Amino acid sequence: MRVAVCIKQVPDTETKIKLKPDASGIDPTGIKWVMNPYDEFAVEEGIKLREGGKATQVIVFSVGPKARVVETLRTALAMGADEGVVVDAAEDLDPSLTAKALAKAIQAEGEFGLVLTGKLAIDDNLASVGQMLAEALQLPHATVVSKLEVGDSLTAEREVEGGSKEILSLQKPALIGANKGLNTPRYASLPGIMKAKKKVLKEHSLASLGLDASQAKVKHVAFALPADKPPVKMLDGDAAAQAKSLAGFLRNEAKVL
Repeated sequence: MRVAVCIKQVPDTETKIKLKPDASGIDPTGIKWVMNPYDEFAVEEGIKLREGGKATQVIVFSVGPKARVVETLRTALAMGADEGVVVDAAEDLDPSLTAKALAKAIQAEGEFGLVLTGKLAIDDNLASVGQMLAEALQLPHATVVSKLEVGDSLTAEREVEGGSKEILSLQKPALIGANKGLNTPRYASLPGIMKAKKKVLKEHSLASLGLDASQAKVKHVAFALPADKPPVKMLDGDAAAQAKSLAGFLRNEAKVL
């Protein structure tokens, strides 16, 4: 069984985000880019399946600006993935076009018994590319998966509202959206990093896949940063005085009482 893993490059959560002067998007200057954390679980799961003899090959796919995205693909290769495929495209593709590009790139590599993604990307939190990709590939799918068993079929355990668990059985091939808890992603070793630098990545453009960026259905008009949070108020006095002050703030300012 071959495993395809789809990954996305996102800004590091510790990066200070700035907007372009015209508010048309994020200013990339000075941003540290990393692999989407939920995609790390997907990469690790694919490698574990290969190491356990349940998969023969792990190929990672990513869509985005080639000059930048290849760094994250090489991180996945350094972790232990076998090959990498990049689809060179603009940063602001909508989820539908991104899913179509991934689907065509995966189909160009032949048949896969399993496609793995993260449950969502932490930059936009849309949580939609995986489901759209499953539809484009005509695969059964499950997302928010925290436990996966692979045999003749797949058994996926996923979290649902209220702290309950849902267990699904899926026929292969299928698509799985990884959640935190599925595994513990490994760090890339120094030998792995050195080997990854020498591996040749396969490249596609949207045009070579029969797609056009103008097919995007969503256009970003303007971005805005969240409003600054008000400063913290410290309560003085003994416990009784603090309780009285707190009740006053909750009633008069927060208006929750």
